[in-house]
Amino acid sequence: MAENSTQILPEKLFLVYVNQDSEDDPHVEDELEGLVEAAGGEVAGSMRQRVDRPTKATFVGSGKADELVAYAAEAGADVVVVDAELSGVQLRNLEEKVGRRVIDRTTLILDIFARRAKTREGQLQVELAQLSYMLPRLMSVYTKFERQRGGIGMRGPGETKLESDRRMVNARISKLRGEIDEVKRHREVQRATRREHPYPVVALVGYTSAGKSTLMNRLAGTELLADAMPFATLDPTTRRIESADGFRFFLTDTVGFIRNLPTQLVAAFRSTLEEVSEADLLLHIIDVSHPAWEVQRDAVLETVAELGASEVSMVTVFNKTDALEDRTLARRLVAEWPDSVAVSALVGTGMEDLLAMVLKQLKDRFGLVRALVPYDQNGLVEACHRFGRVLKEEYREDGVYIEAELVDEWRQKLARFVVAASSGTG
Repeated sequence: MAENSTQILPEKLFLVYVNQDSEDDPHVEDELEGLVEAAGGEVAGSMRQRVDRPTKATFVGSGKADELVAYAAEAGADVVVVDAELSGVQLRNLEEKVGRRVIDRTTLILDIFARRAKTREGQLQVELAQLSYMLPRLMSVYTKFERQRGGIGMRGPGETKLESDRRMVNARISKLRGEIDEVKRHREVQRATRREHPYPVVALVGYTSAGKSTLMNRLAGTELLADAMPFATLDPTTRRIESADGFRFFLTDTVGFIRNLPTQLVAAFRSTLEEVSEADLLLHIIDVSHPAWEVQRDAVLETVAELGASEVSMVTVFNKTDALEDRTLARRLVAEWPDSVAVSALVGTGMEDLLAMVLKQLKDRFGLVRALVPYDQNGLVEACHRFGRVLKEEYREDGVYIEAELVDEWRQKLARFVVAASSGTG
């Protein structure tokens, strides 16, 4: 049989920008175009309206809606994308007016997540986010039937179909939540196991495409997908890092953030994003070469706060210094910004400074313990070597004298064997 050579052409998308501040235009345009590319689409054209107060009917004003009809037709667009979150009524009215499929920013991001989710957990979380977003918008699909509600002889299949679909979606949401809860319990067991072997946990956070996966690859020697496209990696990856002096910690990569990250995604991915709030230290990766890096920084900090992780210690990592035209910018930022470092994860510059900063922050969690451990408790001595840093070890008549830097969990386990520094010297 001859191989089918038919190619499926990408859909053409017409973009509608609605940001209020003109200074944000380049960033907004680049970001939405990047999202379209990540979704497998092609930009056919664009227009803009500054929207102070969106209209209830079509979000953009009626005059702009008329312009949109003409522009989208001229561009031969298959889909119109509005860079905002629209209500079901606004989506339906715009589709009827434009005569083309209309989606909003949230739908576009959810579509990218659906394309990128590889693990079972990621797929469950994306489907939950999609259905949670869809449910309140079901009504708009059946509005013409809903207007008939209550009339004699008018309780027809439209109303029945709406209620049936609602029940199906609610049932599926309930099932998904149950499955995700099961995954969450498994993840909590993994975390508990980690705490039994308590290396500190460092989580990478940052705007999508800031270079988190590249930095993870650089520090951990992994080969994660490091794509410049938004949301190249969704599923968290954890690796153990060991410094030259034997200090160990876990490093976790997390999903990239973005401005106006859909609330449904934050809710659905909460069990994954809890890696952030459970961490001992956050590395906030900033693409300092991006012209709107401050906007991106603020979006990440807002999401971190939403996850309840504002109190977690943070190191700010100004990344992609190799792409800066003005190399002095990175030095000025590090001088002005506490607990910060400038690096290029791609080239590898600044890695020693970063690791030194991380170790300095983490070692604050460690305390010195001096203990005389009986020989029948030798497992504790092994644990000191595996999960701490042993500074001194002596074999004595009544046990092993050990001096080690350990986290609080292990210091507590050794508490009954603690002795003074000069105790039992032999």
